[in-house]
Amino acid sequence: MQIADFNIGNDLPFVLFAGPCVIEGEEFSIEVATQIRDICQRVGVSLVFKSSFDKANRTSVDGFRGPGLEEGLRILQRVKDEVGVPIITDVHTPEQAEPVAKVADILQTPAFLCRQTDFITAVAKAGKPVNVKKGQFLAPWDMPHVLEKAKSTGNADIMLCDRGTSFGYNNLVSDFRSLMVMGQTGAPVVFDATHSVQQPGGLGGATGGNREYVPGLSRAAVSIGVAAVFMEVHPDPDNAKSDGPNSVPLAELEGLLTTLKRLDEVVKESL
Repeated sequence: MQIADFNIGNDLPFVLFAGPCVIEGEEFSIEVATQIRDICQRVGVSLVFKSSFDKANRTSVDGFRGPGLEEGLRILQRVKDEVGVPIITDVHTPEQAEPVAKVADILQTPAFLCRQTDFITAVAKAGKPVNVKKGQFLAPWDMPHVLEKAKSTGNADIMLCDRGTSFGYNNLVSDFRSLMVMGQTGAPVVFDATHSVQQPGGLGGATGGNREYVPGLSRAAVSIGVAAVFMEVHPDPDNAKSDGPNSVPLAELEGLLTTLKRLDEVVKESL
């Protein structure tokens, strides 16, 4: 599938979906998007900027959710126009799909909602490429049914994303068979490196995480062959307003991407 001026596919150079978990401010978003864009240009990796206008699945009612639909889309449109990068962002309700599709180049569905038929079809009907996250509770061989629901709308541009599988309480594990099983559908496969190291609710009133494992899991995923790698990136993860414990520090992104690009080139040469 084509996004902006590049294509996404399992046998093509991997694309990076990256940015802060949630929109923390207008100028902050512009600054971070610009820095990530510049890093990707130096390394030679195509970028889709990610940030959420609303985090509807926060652990606590007191958790920061973001600026909301209208203001968030305005900020994302400014990022798109001024930084010159395509946009991916989450959709949380069927009603949000149409307005989000006017700004975002890729719509993303949260993992918890992957079994909601009306939701999945509403997002796919918006006519933009969709990144469908596999539920933490779902086997990878169940995802063809989700893909079928999305494609029943006539939208063929559907990606499948793995973000770890529930493994006991407050823990996730990455089963890399998932990437291969979902790849057998022919859909572009995305590995969500940072949500895979989450500890849902692990801090009591907030989600924890182990960001030190992101580089290793990313290398493993790229060595299998994926269309894209998703990771949340923040200049100061310890003070991020959402998902800080599992976010990649911005200062470490270039080194990680350089390694992933080299691995990806070796793997894709043999496909």
